[in-house]
Amino acid sequence: MPAHAPLETKETPIKETPTIATQAPAASEETSRQKRRRFLQKAGIVAAAPALGGILAGCSGGKEEGGSGAPAVAAAPKSAIKWRLQTYAGAALGEHVVKPAIDAFNQAANGEMTIELYYADQLVPTSELFRALQSGTIDAVQSDDDSIASPADVAVFGGYFPFATRYSLDVPTLFAQFGLDKIWAESYAEVGGVTWLSAGAWDPCHFATKTPINSLADLKGKKVFTFPTAGRFLSRFGVVPVTLPWEDIEMALRTGELDGVAWSGITEDYTVGWADGTSYFLTNNISGAWIGSFFANTKAWEAVPEHLKTLFRLCMDSSHYYRQHWYWGGEAKLRTEGTKLKLTSIPDAEWASVEQEAVKFWDEIATTSPRAAKVVEIFRNYNAMMQKAGKPYRY
Repeated sequence: MPAHAPLETKETPIKETPTIATQAPAASEETSRQKRRRFLQKAGIVAAAPALGGILAGCSGGKEEGGSGAPAVAAAPKSAIKWRLQTYAGAALGEHVVKPAIDAFNQAANGEMTIELYYADQLVPTSELFRALQSGTIDAVQSDDDSIASPADVAVFGGYFPFATRYSLDVPTLFAQFGLDKIWAESYAEVGGVTWLSAGAWDPCHFATKTPINSLADLKGKKVFTFPTAGRFLSRFGVVPVTLPWEDIEMALRTGELDGVAWSGITEDYTVGWADGTSYFLTNNISGAWIGSFFANTKAWEAVPEHLKTLFRLCMDSSHYYRQHWYWGGEAKLRTEGTKLKLTSIPDAEWASVEQEAVKFWDEIATTSPRAAKVVEIFRNYNAMMQKAGKPYRY
């Protein structure tokens, strides 16, 4: 993994929106419109190639009986596999949460396969990523299920499902030891066209705001950028969820279009520039870790040879590991040494009502499908076990 700048150093943000992208993975001066046109043209060429090959072969007739005897068109040599992967993250954040793993894969694949990395909204808006992936417009996605409008019945649990996790290690444990990996794979197999590959943990969900939050009453009316399910839950406390392109958030904070974000922990607030548009950080959180995944178009994944599938799985694991220590250390370092955000807290007795409301929210979600009920039951049993285990699992 390449070394990175200290966490307090804000990386230069690269503005991207669903309609304007100013930064491509390989430094380019193309406009978003030009880039998308080129992208679609390439897709059209790839789709047309098999049909064109069939026409040429038919015209040649070959040396078979009834043919014209013209020489057959020589088959093109087998080319390297090329994928387009789009992440939910903008360039500054993507530098940490996905780029090291993709760079490592491209180097280790030794020319047999190359993955082109695109950041938030560069090819398609984040909310349209599932549809684009399912249709084969792109080959792979890194995101939570919730943000990409996945139709899977487990999608509501991707991202920040309130109080399902307390620490980042809860996520891989739930998937590897408590069966969530099998449940996610089954759910996406039923949807069709998209293969779920792997889930890992990101950071906890905290508020970073322009004005201080010291009580639940302070949340009322706050316009906050957050995830769909998290926003649905937080609206019970008067929060007004707002959806905007990821790279527009810093400007929206500066202009007052947003009062804050409930999208990350303090590490991202500093890394992507949100700490420059806010002044306060609420230490209470509604989730100890974001659940994000890698997905692939099923046909694209099936076309990858086994040794490259193994390599990609190892690189996904590498990505998960990198985030574990980057976020864990960053959250502590910036709380104690950061100079941009003042820490505030809602008293534990008052915050307990938020946790109690989460129990009702879980009950409501459990009624949406048998599989959702099964996932909620796993969360209940897991958290009960951790509470019984005591320190350091639960305090």
